[in-house]
Amino acid sequence: MEKIVAAVDDEHAALRAMLSGLSPEDWARPSACAGWSVADVVLHLAQTDELARGSALGDIEAAVLAVGWEPGVLGGDQPLDVDAVADRAVVRGRGADPAELLARWSTAADGLCAALRAVDPRAPLTWVVGRLPARTLATTRLAECWIHAGDIGHAFGIEPEPTERIWHIARLAWRTIPYAFIKSGHTLTGPVGLVLKAPDGSTWRFDPDEPAATVVEGDAHAFCQLAARRLTPAQSGLQATGPDADAVLELARTFA
Repeated sequence: MEKIVAAVDDEHAALRAMLSGLSPEDWARPSACAGWSVADVVLHLAQTDELARGSALGDIEAAVLAVGWEPGVLGGDQPLDVDAVADRAVVRGRGADPAELLARWSTAADGLCAALRAVDPRAPLTWVVGRLPARTLATTRLAECWIHAGDIGHAFGIEPEPTERIWHIARLAWRTIPYAFIKSGHTLTGPVGLVLKAPDGSTWRFDPDEPAATVVEGDAHAFCQLAARRLTPAQSGLQATGPDADAVLELARTFA
């Protein structure tokens, strides 16, 4: 657990460095998230880190009310338009001074990591749909921060440098492929394996317990961007072979 939480901490630090020193005009720039400014993205991260902290502390319903999400939206089994719920919360929470917003997110981020360090990695925690092991929730928060750092960087024409931290994100996307197929109503023919080029040039392999029916090969950073829906399969340069090749590239995801 400490390894993944340390990665979350490091991702927070990288985003904090990007945000430090921005002018009010910079905070108002449009991000890569349609309809959201840089400030909106940071507000969304603050709200969802506060929710995740509440989950780790066993008091997520209070956190839901505090951040402006609708009561009862988390932890259920019914279909949920997460994007719509999150957007409404951002719209309701807009208007804070950038310095206050940065301080709010920093406090939420630090509090989340402290709460995750204190919980059993296997403990089931309430999240968007159902419950997740604490370790998995921590990984989703790493992915969320990494994705939105890229969205914010887009406002300034920069892309955060890939780091070894994306190993956790690639593994999350790989492990949730069966879930992604179920959510989309598809049937997975057999296990999926990954062979990815890491940021340092080495190879990361994610091998199932049984022989892989479908194998995805290519750049790890591109695979993570694909799973974050920031690249299309054609843009990613990834190559997949096997009966589920096209579907895996279309359905891989890092989110609920």
